[in-house]
Amino acid sequence: MKLADLEIFVIGNPPPGWGGRYWIVVKLTTACGIAGYGEVYAAAVGPGAMRAVIGDVFARHMQGENPENLELMFRRAYSAGFTQRPDPTVMGAFSGLEIACWDILGKARDRPVWALMGGRINDRLRAYTYLYPLPHHDARGFWTSPEMNAEAALAAVEQGFTAIKLDPAGPYTIRGGHQPGLRDIALSVQMLKAIRGSVGDRADILFGTHGQFTPAGAIRLGAAIEPFAPLWFEEPVPPDDIPGMAEVARAVRIPVATGERLCTRAEFGAVLRAGAAAIVQPALGRAGGLWETRKIAAMAEAFGAQVAPHLYAGPVEWAANIQLAATLPNLLMIECIGTGDGFHGLLTGNALRVEDGFVTPPDAPGLGIALDEAVARAHPHDGTALHLEMQQTPCDYAGANAFAGGAPRD
Repeated sequence: MKLADLEIFVIGNPPPGWGGRYWIVVKLTTACGIAGYGEVYAAAVGPGAMRAVIGDVFARHMQGENPENLELMFRRAYSAGFTQRPDPTVMGAFSGLEIACWDILGKARDRPVWALMGGRINDRLRAYTYLYPLPHHDARGFWTSPEMNAEAALAAVEQGFTAIKLDPAGPYTIRGGHQPGLRDIALSVQMLKAIRGSVGDRADILFGTHGQFTPAGAIRLGAAIEPFAPLWFEEPVPPDDIPGMAEVARAVRIPVATGERLCTRAEFGAVLRAGAAAIVQPALGRAGGLWETRKIAAMAEAFGAQVAPHLYAGPVEWAANIQLAATLPNLLMIECIGTGDGFHGLLTGNALRVEDGFVTPPDAPGLGIALDEAVARAHPHDGTALHLEMQQTPCDYAGANAFAGGAPRD
């Protein structure tokens, strides 16, 4: 087999936009006609520029190569440009292409990807979701309403989820980290109190942030929410402040989780060696692909850390997460966007679903999905905005702050 052709889909995600403004899906086809799909997560440049990066990485390091030679292609992408260090844009491009190679290999052997990566150790994967507004909720008011969040949490638990996530602690901003506002701390406490009162001990609460805080600010916030026993405190300081994250991990009696913005085992290794996280959250479309993330998971196991693959993207990365998670002895849970229906399901013919709070890894070859290319082509994204964007204004200490669930506001 030889990798021959590349096609790139930039798919606009229609309202309500859960999972980001658009998704970048790649299709690789071998000279013998086998096609595989992958997904690039959260490009840090615009979609037009990212198309060019993906095309260059493929033509320079992968075209004409046997898709089995994943280690060789990774080393080319990682090192050939006199870099040999994590580059989120290049590694994001490579990650999506690498996932597509695994899809090809599974299809060529008529086996699911999990069977090629050590076999399945997990027959059912525990799932979690962010809390999103219910149909009757005020979509803007939801993000600062303890009552609506408690109602959404109960609805998720009634669907079978045993873990739910929210991020009530104010904005993520290009000026982070910052000290949380007192209103943000108070709202976080009110949210967790209402949710715990609604669901009791039927579900773990996952407290999300996006690197908003200084270490001292994160410790203040963490101390305030400790009584509600969150399962994790996610990315409490910016991802480049590993000593600060370790400081928070030592001071707060909530497990620290991080990883959605990290690339390759080099960055995850630094976090683990510093004792900065008990839970790692690699995004497969950025971390280096399936093989590199399998190495990250093994490294985490040696440090006594668990893995919770991150998802704020489309269904192809979700499918890759599921394949990887099936093989991990130190899996904690996987992130899902609701139950996987809506536009995610439409793109894959509902091949993947959360049922009673769990996902069953598919037995179909490759990633276990077939992208509906007609749907993908019918929803092109032609904007210039980024997949996710941090606000430029600082934290508001005089008024209210809100994080609106990562939904685009175009």
